[in-house]
Amino acid sequence: MVPLLLVLLLILVLFGTGFAVEALWYVALAVLVLWVLGFLFHGSGSRWYRW
Repeated sequence: MVPLLLVLLLILVLFGTGFAVEALWYVALAVLVLWVLGFLFHGSGSRWYRW
């Protein structure tokens, strides 16, 4: 019974990690798109970044 629970726990951890990594890829892609749009559409005489 314990080995079965350990395997199920391992599956849950790996699934959660895979989901988190995939979600981080989408977040990174969104930030990249916003950065490129900010670079392309900045006003003249102003900085294109906000930090």
